[in-house]
Amino acid sequence: MKQFAKELRIDFVGGAVAHRLQFGGGRGQSLAKAMGLRGGKTPMIIDATAGLGRDAFLLASLGAQVTLIERSERMHSLLAQGMDRAAREGGELREIIGRMSLLKGDAKDTFSKQALFMQGWEELYPGMIEWVSGSKGGRIDVIDVATRSLHTESGDTHKGDVVNFIPPQKAGVIAQHAGLTNNDGWCPVNQRTFESKVHNDIHVIGDASIAGSMPKSGFAANSQGKVCAAAIVTFLRGVPMPEPSYVNTCYSLVSPDYGISVAAVYRYSEDKGIYKTGGGVSPLIADEKYRLWEARYAEGWYDSITMDVFG
Repeated sequence: MKQFAKELRIDFVGGAVAHRLQFGGGRGQSLAKAMGLRGGKTPMIIDATAGLGRDAFLLASLGAQVTLIERSERMHSLLAQGMDRAAREGGELREIIGRMSLLKGDAKDTFSKQALFMQGWEELYPGMIEWVSGSKGGRIDVIDVATRSLHTESGDTHKGDVVNFIPPQKAGVIAQHAGLTNNDGWCPVNQRTFESKVHNDIHVIGDASIAGSMPKSGFAANSQGKVCAAAIVTFLRGVPMPEPSYVNTCYSLVSPDYGISVAAVYRYSEDKGIYKTGGGVSPLIADEKYRLWEARYAEGWYDSITMDVFG
């Protein structure tokens, strides 16, 4: 990718991407291993936060079919332009781009660790779990409590003996009453310090904040809290704040003995805000022992984050 002072340009033809394509190490790279490209396996991959498209291009260069989803209008346009330029080069680049599909949409039509969850559901609970995305009729319009029925925008009706409805999320009432939220219901913040962009000297962390590429998770909020604390302390002492680094790790149990995880590291820049610099998810291709160990790691992870937060 090449970034100029006045223009952001996504380049799949030259620069760092071309160097990685030629000398990166093929399927021996950590990202490829994490995504299950091993042992002759080539999974289909959804990149729900496409960003600059580097990871998607790498995975496509290794043979994977990759669907990129980007909700930012500008980034979607830049990705489309970059993919078009690469395709017009012909040869290997055209083949790689041919394995990449770019969609404009909200990543909430997908969810974190989706492929891993759906694989686990099929293995452990075949025929018992159905997931319907928002764009495919999953948005709920009316709830009929008397009949325990959910009516969707598309006209479908879902009934259940037990219905657990989670409404669309937004920042808590305290943030709304304090006037810290925008029209979408979330709190704009300086992503370097987490100071509110609406009211000075008020800091917002966690799910309520708009924190760039970071997910809304407890671990992310813990990381943001430490950066926020550093920002406040350095301000009070009148010294420069160190450049922040953020991290998120999340374990999930599909069953007590079936664990999956995702981890990522983030940095901050003036032009991009908080952006992801690395990370990965559990491999799709893994045996029962691997999933069992992840489940045990999840227990340790939970104990660690709980102690870190509450002491």
